[in-house]
Amino acid sequence: MDHKTFVKALPTEAKATLTTRSDKAGIRHLALHAGVIVFFGALIVIKVPFWLLLMIPQGILIAFLFTLAHEATHKTPFASERLNEWAGWGSGVRLFQPFLWFRCFHLMHHSYTNIPEHDPELTGLPKPNDWPDFLWQVSSIQYWQGKVGVLATNAFGPITAPYIPERSHARLRSEARRMLAIYAGALAFTLFINPALIWAWLIPLTIGFPVLRIYLLAEHGRCPTVANMFDNTRTTYTNAIVSFLAWNMPYHVEHHVFPQVPFYLLPEFHRHIQDHLQVTSNGYSVFTRDYIREFEDHTF
Repeated sequence: MDHKTFVKALPTEAKATLTTRSDKAGIRHLALHAGVIVFFGALIVIKVPFWLLLMIPQGILIAFLFTLAHEATHKTPFASERLNEWAGWGSGVRLFQPFLWFRCFHLMHHSYTNIPEHDPELTGLPKPNDWPDFLWQVSSIQYWQGKVGVLATNAFGPITAPYIPERSHARLRSEARRMLAIYAGALAFTLFINPALIWAWLIPLTIGFPVLRIYLLAEHGRCPTVANMFDNTRTTYTNAIVSFLAWNMPYHVEHHVFPQVPFYLLPEFHRHIQDHLQVTSNGYSVFTRDYIREFEDHTF
């Protein structure tokens, strides 16, 4: 059974229950995630003992706002349309990732998941097959290069990416220019008032992004390049802390099979789908070890 047949076979009542969005669940999760970021940020700014070490968890917390932005592209974290847009856009600003652009990029990824030449995740940054490529991807240098390029192109250059419809060009240009204005204001604040943003945001984010890159590699890395979501995507079993940070996206097969399911109902959907899962891993450390072992053994 492929993923489309599976979804069609779900009872109507189950579909209705699984796609019910909630402002309460989304706000509660966001308040906890953002609250911990503010807490660690405050400790860093006032320079408590060992404050430099706090930049590691702070960076991971900020980097994993990516998973909220990702969810918001599907308009599922909140029942409120406005909350979804603000959460996605706000997360994108903190990650230097234009949210409206990312929605176009990500929906194309869902349409052609793990299919070379069509999935923009593969055409932009292919999965690594050796140590140099692995270290290059984890370093996140290409991520930063890409985001600078996207912002500059969307703000001032020709928008030619095939996954962006022409009707969206004006909105993307406006978004990029607003983001650049925000960054200019942040730079002025840093230079003339207080360098807090460097210590509580920029340096931690740079430290935290490699952790996010390893996490993202598990979603489709070493999965078959076929159309069936049961085969081309991986669900990773993990602990409650990682599930919280990633807004339950370790249930990634579940998300790709039925993207309309909000993050907080993915564990429930997992109970419906678990017998059909084809590609899973028992943790991110296990996945990373196995991934590295494959190219070390030259078995890829």
